[in-house]
Amino acid sequence: MYAPSAVVLSISKGADASSATVLRAVTLSCAPTAGGTHPAPEAACTELKATSQGGAFEGLLASPAPDRMCPQHFDPVTVTLDGVWEGSRTSWQYTFANTCAMGVTLNDGAAFAF
Repeated sequence: MYAPSAVVLSISKGADASSATVLRAVTLSCAPTAGGTHPAPEAACTELKATSQGGAFEGLLASPAPDRMCPQHFDPVTVTLDGVWEGSRTSWQYTFANTCAMGVTLNDGAAFAF
């Protein structure tokens, strides 16, 4: 028996996920096997399993590499994760100042690389 994990990941333009324009979205299933429309489901599942703490995914927000700089313009981008994770309903979102800040903060991780 396994606890199901199936989520929708999205990247939206705007500071509020409820009114932002979705730019890209994928499905990701991690149990019983990795799959979905995500281009690298195995890597994304591994990253989410390593960074989730009780249904929160703050672990994805790694410390940005100090040698990577981003422009200071404000063009907000919001990432969301909605669905079921390890058997429990989950909904998580985070807004970045711009796409560069998103890439640096997520350290080019697999989960939102689509």
